[in-house]
Amino acid sequence: MERLLDRISTNPEICNGKPIIRGMRITVSSMLDYLASGESIENILDAYPVLERKDILACLEFASKIADKSILTYELKAS
Repeated sequence: MERLLDRISTNPEICNGKPIIRGMRITVSSMLDYLASGESIENILDAYPVLERKDILACLEFASKIADKSILTYELKAS
């Protein structure tokens, strides 16, 4: 079973080490900014055809874990 957080990684060579989606140059924070501004998941997926719905859900789960601080116990995989 795939864990959504497995879609999020960090790499010091990509986007200055910020959390990114599936090793691409698309940051979690960018997706969260779109969602926070009221953009729908469907519109984001239309604008970023390389993304999947699970990628957006992974960003939301990542944000939830950070807010709960439990992400500190989850080691992000390097891409």
